[in-house]
Amino acid sequence: MDPSEQIDQLIAGITDWRGKTFAGIRKSILAADPNIIEEWKWMGSPVWSRDGMIAVANAHKGKVKLTFAHGAHLPDPERLFNAGLEGNARRAIDFFEGDAINERALKNLVRAAIDYNHTRLKKNAPLADARSKSHKSRTA
Repeated sequence: MDPSEQIDQLIAGITDWRGKTFAGIRKSILAADPNIIEEWKWMGSPVWSRDGMIAVANAHKGKVKLTFAHGAHLPDPERLFNAGLEGNARRAIDFFEGDAINERALKNLVRAAIDYNHTRLKKNAPLADARSKSHKSRTA
């Protein structure tokens, strides 16, 4: 079973409001960019990536949590982040029963995460190139 099918199965198994919320979050994330990859990690967590991890989601008792790997570095003008604010890297959005998903703002946050991942790749590329050249000169 591929990761998308596993996520389908997970959502189908959550029969209360959290399943519907989870499905809405997933839909917004995937609508933000057609090149987002769905993954299944950490013994049962849906993860969305594009040039690095964007976010992971989990259904907990009483909430659905969406955690952005590099959320502390992302602009959040709509103030979606309401959890995990004390950390140095991650930020989360806790969705509770009755909460509406601000699809536009969530898509913008996902796009900001993708932009951040691209920036990190570009910033680290010269370092990787230098390491590769150094390794080649030692083995020649």
